[in-house]
Amino acid sequence: MIKRLRAVILSTVPLALALTLVPAVAHARPAPCLDPNAPTTVEEQRLDDRLTPAGPEVGPELARLAGFDDDVAGFTARLCATTTRTAARQLASAGGTDLWRAAVRRAQSGPQSWDAYDDRPLYWARLQVTRALRQWQAPFSLPAAERAELVERFDRASRGVTDVRFGAGVRRVAVTGFDPFQLFGTSVRRSNPSGAAALRLDGRVVDTPRGPVVFEAAVLPVLWGSFDRGVVERFYGSASSAHAFVTISQGRPGQFDVERWAGRWRGGFGDNNDVSAVGPVPDAAGWPQPAHEFIETTLPHDRLVNAGTGPFPVLYNRVFCEWPVGTTPGTGTPSCRTDEPTPGAAAAQGSGGDYLSNESMYRANRLRLGLGATGVAGGHLHTPVLRQPVDPAALTDAEFELERRDIADQVLALVSLV
Repeated sequence: MIKRLRAVILSTVPLALALTLVPAVAHARPAPCLDPNAPTTVEEQRLDDRLTPAGPEVGPELARLAGFDDDVAGFTARLCATTTRTAARQLASAGGTDLWRAAVRRAQSGPQSWDAYDDRPLYWARLQVTRALRQWQAPFSLPAAERAELVERFDRASRGVTDVRFGAGVRRVAVTGFDPFQLFGTSVRRSNPSGAAALRLDGRVVDTPRGPVVFEAAVLPVLWGSFDRGVVERFYGSASSAHAFVTISQGRPGQFDVERWAGRWRGGFGDNNDVSAVGPVPDAAGWPQPAHEFIETTLPHDRLVNAGTGPFPVLYNRVFCEWPVGTTPGTGTPSCRTDEPTPGAAAAQGSGGDYLSNESMYRANRLRLGLGATGVAGGHLHTPVLRQPVDPAALTDAEFELERRDIADQVLALVSLV
């Protein structure tokens, strides 16, 4: 999820469009309480995408192969039986938590018929449910704002954002990965190894030479609007007793990067709803957020680089870009270097670019500093890019699964060192 050193900044699109809805495509045999013609998001529309004209819809098929079709059907049946606002809110929260915990159990189980490391089934099952919530014909008046709140309740719960359960007495590490993204054409089958790693980590206690470490994890959306509404702050604020905050995303081919700097700038690359955003990172209401142009990692980068944790090299990335002092941010060409930011200069890119990966690091660590948690380690880890299956009509193959497993296992080794 890294966009580095881009001289051309894409045009901005209003953030309100993050929830832009488009007419839904009719589906066979919808549940009786759903209106298949109700509007859904661009992201949810990809549930219809196929790799071949005669093949299955990719998203629902991945959810089915992992056994989540029953979870989706069960939620929809309960939704159809819901008669009050209170029950609807409870169902959204509980259903999201149940799906998250089922995905974590599956990811941490032994061998099974469909690869346990696959993060995609959770992503597509979640979208099936949020689509159902948008199409639900409630038996009471349901204004748009209340419907959006139901979707948000389910979405956050199904990501692990509201399921932080740190115990006491051990070293605690809070970790986030990301959903798949850039899901165009046959790339609709993309996986994101950072999300796979998060599912493998959540709730685990790992013995290390420094003592046991317990992890709490969540999977972030690739949506500017969700970041504006505070999804990053909600998770890391709930995990404020942690000893380390580690944001993780997919970066460059063939290597891990420990990013030195997070920058306070959005570069405009489109999200999973095809929405663009350019400008300084906005505040999220309700959280302490000091105004820093750059925030430096406090992760033990030398230890991570030199530990020999797996098959991929680990590099410490010092690059950053700034808008020169006296210029208007967003115009002209930024200055990119590897030394130190200039006092008074505006950030143009962090070491991890100017997309949501950089912003996850920035938001988590802005919150860390706002809470006065200067003794907490914080920073970002970019994983290698996960290639897609060789056959463009295939959902998986052995090399694809092995590479995802290698990346996720090395993430575990690395975050155990922080």
